Amino acid sequence: MLTERKLSKRLYNQLLFTGPTLLAFTCVILVPFVYGIYMTFFKWDGISSSMPFIGLDNYQAVLQDKKFWASVWLTIKYVAASVLIINVLGFALAYLVTSGIRGQNFFRASFFSPNLIGGLVLGFIWQFIFHIFLPSVGESTGWSIFEKTWLGDETKAFWALVIVTVWQYAGYMMVIFIAGLMSVPKDVLEAARIDGASGFRQIRHMILPLMVPSFIVTVFLSLQRSFMVYDVNYALTGGGPFGSTVLASMHVYDKAFQRFDRKHGAYVRMSRSVHDRRVRYPGGVAGGDEGSSGVGIFRREA
Repeated sequence: MLTERKLSKRLYNQLLFTGPTLLAFTCVILVPFVYGIYMTFFKWDGISSSMPFIGLDNYQAVLQDKKFWASVWLTIKYVAASVLIINVLGFALAYLVTSGIRGQNFFRASFFSPNLIGGLVLGFIWQFIFHIFLPSVGESTGWSIFEKTWLGDETKAFWALVIVTVWQYAGYMMVIFIAGLMSVPKDVLEAARIDGASGFRQIRHMILPLMVPSFIVTVFLSLQRSFMVYDVNYALTGGGPFGSTVLASMHVYDKAFQRFDRKHGAYVRMSRSVHDRRVRYPGGVAGGDEGSSGVGIFRREA
């Protein structure tokens, strides 16, 4: 009898504290996700009152959609470039601002501040830089790489997207790397210095192996954010020039809300949703990532 009371009390406490969260998760995430899967079996433009059942035709249409696969391939290239540069630059910045240089707290705040700016605002700021500022620099200095706007060239527009993404997130990853570097035992590094290990060898053989947990968090965070990018893509290039920078998120938006092809957009959105959740929570590795990794250093909810 006593055991049953304890179990009932424990269940009551669990429902009291986790119930609201579970309810919100179910209403905001689970139900729309399941309903999105249900919608993929019907033909609907978002306006008409009729929704004829068409089975797997939407899935077949997506598999035959060349623009969709082109946007997926472009997104993969964009994610690969962004993740690599973000993490390399983030680690380099973290190492720099923890090396004892003068004004390192100022540099920490400066490098982190782009992450506080919204993606749309960043896109418009950098649109001005690529359209007005850099061509002016190119004309005055004679540097051919800046003479014409990058956003009018298909290859350079892609790299403009990567640059803006790196500028936005490298500082945030820097904060996570700072937390990792501060946890590296000082006696290990001091022993390495006494043994004659150079700075590069210390990084390669001691610091990097001890920083693996930080790299796991930053890699999956940058993967998730890069795959889900839309605001910067929309504000900076709008998918141009000639549709050469249409990433997967923009393709979904165009299908569902510009062409009112809701059933097609629902399938693509559902596929990306499954992938993004697997990237963000790979077996619980990155669970609670942002809050726990930046303890005491510019802590911010993403």
